[in-house]
Order: sequence, then C-alpha cells, then structure tokens
Amino acid sequence: MLDDRARLLLKALVERYIADGQPVGSRTLSRASGLELSPATIRNVMSDLEDLGLIVSPHTSAGRIPTALGYRLFVDTMLTTQSDPFMNTPGLGPQILAPDQPQKVLSSAAHMLSSLSQFVGVVMAPRRSSVFKHIEFLRLSERRFLVIIVSPDGDVQNRVIFTEADYTQAQLVEAANFLNSHYAGMAIEEVRERLKNEVEALRGEIATLMQTAVQVSSEAIEAREEVVISGERNLLTVSDFSSNMGNLRKLFDLFEQKAQLMKLLDVSSRAEGVRIYIGGESQVIPYHELSVVTAPYEVDGRVVGTLGVIGPMRMPYEKMIQIVDITSKLVSTALSHGK
Repeated sequence: MLDDRARLLLKALVERYIADGQPVGSRTLSRASGLELSPATIRNVMSDLEDLGLIVSPHTSAGRIPTALGYRLFVDTMLTTQSDPFMNTPGLGPQILAPDQPQKVLSSAAHMLSSLSQFVGVVMAPRRSSVFKHIEFLRLSERRFLVIIVSPDGDVQNRVIFTEADYTQAQLVEAANFLNSHYAGMAIEEVRERLKNEVEALRGEIATLMQTAVQVSSEAIEAREEVVISGERNLLTVSDFSSNMGNLRKLFDLFEQKAQLMKLLDVSSRAEGVRIYIGGESQVIPYHELSVVTAPYEVDGRVVGTLGVIGPMRMPYEKMIQIVDITSKLVSTALSHGK
C-alpha cells in the first residue's frame, strides 16, 4: 500500500508523536526521518497518508498525528522489538515470586505492569475449578457454621452459613462424610442438582444443611475476584485523557465494572503471544482513545489467564510489548513452581 519513502515518513511521524505528544510538521519530519527531501515533497507524502486515513491534522495545526489505522500499520509492519536494559533490572523477577500464594503473584504482577508502564496493569485470574475435593463443617455457635471447600488444585474457600435449625458437631461430621464419599470430584453445580433428587435417602435436617452448604459453595466460586487492576490513577497524568473529564469518567467506569475487561482478556487468552488492540478496534472495549497490550500466561504449559497494560493510543508500543511479555513469563514460572 505504501512505498518505502511513505513508510519511512509514517514510521518517523509515529515515533516522534509518541515521544513528544505534539503534532509533527514537515520540517520536524524531515529531520526525524533522515531523508533528503524537500518540504514540498514531504507535504505531498503527508497529504497522501492523510487521504489513506493513516494520519490526521488536528484542528488548525500544520502538523499531523497518527490515527488508529496509522498506529495499527506501524505496530504490524514497522515495529522491531529489541532487548531493553530496564528489563534486566535486579529484583524484577522476585517482585512477583510467591508461588505458595497465587493471589499475591497476580496482585504483584498487576502492580509491576503498572509500575513499569506508568499506565494501568490488569491480570485475569485463572479460572478456578468448580470441582470440590473435600468439604468440612465447623460449628461456630448456635445455628452458625463454617463451610470449608477444598478444590483439587488446593484452593480453599471458606464461607459462614446460618441455618434455621441447630446441629451438633457430630451431625456436621456425618454430613461432610456423606458429601465427601458420594460427591468428591464432581462440580458443585452437579452436586447441587443431584442432592435435589437424593435427599430422600438422608434425614431431613442433614439434607437441608448440605443443600445450604452446596449453595454457598457455588456462590463462593462465582464470587471470586476475576480481574486484578493496578494503577488506574496513572491515567490522571496522561494528557490524552486528563484534558477530557468525560473520557476519564468512562475509563474509570470500565475499571469499576470489569465485565468488558473480562471479555477482552478472555478473548486474548485464546491467542498466542502478545496481542495489541488499538483505538477501540477490539469491539469489546469501544473507546477510541485506548490501546491494550495483552499476553496469556500458563501453568505447567497450559494457558490459564491473561495479563496486560491499558493506556492511551499514544504509548511506546515496543516497550509495552516487552513489559507484558516478560511479566507473562514471570507469572507462568511463579505459578508453575507453586504447584
């Protein structure tokens, strides 16, 4: 679509705009590109790039800035990633190494993504199994009990339940033994359905206890935190956003609700390597001011989640790719070692 001269000028324009945040004029572009071209020639090429929808002139400025399409062409065909010294910073890896505490790994990873990028770091937690390996009941006080659910991967969920009837600890042990012997290894949802049909085999009060416990177990699994977000306040210092309070409010609503983020990260988990979504092109996060750089992470070779950086379209993509890529590798290593 572009000849070599136009590609060089577009690459120089995008790099200069990312670095300075100011519309790029023909004189600046001539120096940045290193090409021996007359101002008239450069203006003609810029006019062609504008006709193709790759750059645009904001307001009455003589300079140009890249469009989302221009950024996409730059990222797909002109970006070369090289080793960056900051990635070898001592202590970078240990920031997220807590293999015995998976949630801490994810929180530390989100913080590291945010700290290194100066934008927003997001991590989608691994989908926890709804299968239970073991269940226990502990009497706390009259009609108040603790339900402890252990998943096959060792994840533990605790929930307090309140019942209309009171139970002795012996009755609680009986109920737990029945569930563990008959239903261990099944999904909580399946256990709930089967209990509806099999309660006749049990004493009524024990059946009621188990149905209540299975219900709160299901709610505990559904209520887990799916997305860890760090650094939202960084966007307050990004001029691309801070000049428009309406845009800022939309962004903070996005982080608050998390549903759209979950969709995007879920889609990204089915892709290999680093993915870049520019200017609302994901359809999932329809904000033209945003770009998202994501990568999946693994546990023992199996993709279990996604992480990434959210920032303005005018972000240093080469650096973001490196940050996201190395963080995904560190998280994969930490979680795999923790198993």
